[in-house]
Amino acid sequence: MRIRIDATDLPGRSCPAPADSGLSGYGDIHVAVQRRNRPAELLDPQPGDAVAATWTLPCTAAVAAEGVDLTGPYIQGGPGGRFVYLSWGAVDAGGGFRMFRRAKLMLDAVPGAVARAAARDGLLVGRLRLTDACGMPLCARVVPPAVEWSAESDGRPRASR
Repeated sequence: MRIRIDATDLPGRSCPAPADSGLSGYGDIHVAVQRRNRPAELLDPQPGDAVAATWTLPCTAAVAAEGVDLTGPYIQGGPGGRFVYLSWGAVDAGGGFRMFRRAKLMLDAVPGAVARAAARDGLLVGRLRLTDACGMPLCARVVPPAVEWSAESDGRPRASR
């Protein structure tokens, strides 16, 4: 199974820093999916002024009577509290990524019927805007309606049952 994150409305390449940080702001902003237990390992950083960004993550779905548990190299948290981190960072001249904000796409907020259909059909898709109501990079817990989850076929042939 796979998870695809389709993002639109990115906030731009710069934003102000919090007033109490002592920083003037962040420039050359990028966003990427953070690998589990490896904050420095990022999947496909995208510039903050991109028209859209898409990431596809491998995962495993364990279907049980109480729901679907998703695990994989980019899925954080324990059972009942799984999520995907979208990390925002400023990229320096040497290509280093300095994270300053993260959004948590909460997988436990995926509707049960959608999660079961995605486990069956092979693809869970999350669609969201990456600019918050204040014009800043989206952060904190992200649940519906801020993210819309759907199940789609991953296009891979299925074994007959």
